[in-house]
Amino acid sequence: MDSMLENLSKNEFISICVRDPRLQKEDLWHTHVDYDICLHTNSMCFRKKASCVRRRYSEFVWLRHCLEQNALIIQLPKLPPWNPFFSLKNREQVSQRMKGLQEFLEGVLHTPFLLSDSRLHLFLQSNLSITKIERCALGRTRYTVAEAIQRSNLDCIRIEDKGSCDSDCESSSSSSGLGQSVDSVMRDSPLPCFES
Repeated sequence: MDSMLENLSKNEFISICVRDPRLQKEDLWHTHVDYDICLHTNSMCFRKKASCVRRRYSEFVWLRHCLEQNALIIQLPKLPPWNPFFSLKNREQVSQRMKGLQEFLEGVLHTPFLLSDSRLHLFLQSNLSITKIERCALGRTRYTVAEAIQRSNLDCIRIEDKGSCDSDCESSSSSSGLGQSVDSVMRDSPLPCFES
């Protein structure tokens, strides 16, 4: 039995890459940069085997804070430092930040204890905002973490929260970590990754 489990774990992979930085204008005075986070895995810890979501630096900071609260004895990987003068026009800054964000996620994903955090799964595999990730992880939505993940990356799905009946394009998910993925298109090859 032990050798069977050992063989399974040797064949598992989790490939993550951070790429495609884009400037997003919130309004006349506020902009931010977000990035594609593409995940490809055959790990039983993930409900979907391939996914791609966009996240900004402040959301990475939020994720690290959440993981830090749950993993008091584990040393978490560091994020690249915040830079008030960050510019998409500076290729070196963009390259360094993407590399740092990817290394952060790789470190998190190679720490088995952290893979049980539903907020991590929602961050990586749903289009939910941070507020909705928190609500979903606490069970305060009509949809589970698994449903949120399965519904992500689909065109504008109506999801009704327990507290309101608004329509939104964000999706949510729950990660039981078990079960087969609906999307098996890219099952056996890792995604191409950002190289610095």
